[in-house]
Amino acid sequence: MALAVVRSLHGPRRLATEQDAQDFEQELVDQFLLSGVAAGSCDSTVSADRYTLFEFIRFLGRPVWTAQPGDADRFLAHQRTSGRARLTVEHKASSIGRFFDFLVERQQGDIAALTGVVVAQVIDEFNRPGRSDYGAARVPPSEDEIDELFAAWRDWLPSARKYLPAARCYLAASLWRRVGLRIQETRMLDIRDWRRDLGEFGSVHVRFGKGSRGRGPKTRLIPAINSVGALLDWWVTDVRHQFGDDYQRLDAPLLPTERLPDPLTGCVTGPGTRCFETASPRRWRAGCRSGKAV
Repeated sequence: MALAVVRSLHGPRRLATEQDAQDFEQELVDQFLLSGVAAGSCDSTVSADRYTLFEFIRFLGRPVWTAQPGDADRFLAHQRTSGRARLTVEHKASSIGRFFDFLVERQQGDIAALTGVVVAQVIDEFNRPGRSDYGAARVPPSEDEIDELFAAWRDWLPSARKYLPAARCYLAASLWRRVGLRIQETRMLDIRDWRRDLGEFGSVHVRFGKGSRGRGPKTRLIPAINSVGALLDWWVTDVRHQFGDDYQRLDAPLLPTERLPDPLTGCVTGPGTRCFETASPRRWRAGCRSGKAV
């Protein structure tokens, strides 16, 4: 059976002026962004896609449907020589690639009818950035070095100048090490998220897990293996109540700041991302690299 020719349901317009071409280009971008919203992309993802596409269009200097792989080569090379981070370049290439997939799959007929141009996918196997590190390979520390690091860190806690934030950072880093939590997932944990009643070892309820392609948080339950249950029991029983009187409220942060409680809610707030990014003291990280605990 022969396949029928697919035609657009709305008749093609004429691009009589430069303004008509610009309006059509804007419409193509808007339709692509709308499809991202329909797929569940969050506002930040849609905004980043929009910024990247208009940056590419300005760099191109002519209608976007005339772009060729060589144009993408020059754009990505310019991004690298301008000092953009490798992950930023990767994200921009992904946005451009998805946009041209959209043009080829959905808009090819209208573009050909209006302009006589057959759209090409400009991000291909040759210029698509790989997901590996472009720099020197980083060799992770051995298991023995990590054990020595955390043992020395744990022994240091009682003598820390500020015990509570030091203990909180130790707990956060231990969660990253033992069950692979991300920084954002850790800082968003509430007291209710430690579920001792679920499973043989208990479970950590991650309500703000990283979703795919910016589609919002993804929840999951993580078994409290690798002695995480004992670690959280120590935290809840011996440490958490010292941060404030909200320790019996299930919606209070599991890892709070040491500042005064919020006057409206009575809860202490959770620390910012920067606090967790510097959780491990420099001397412990240096000890881990050298294999000698401080």
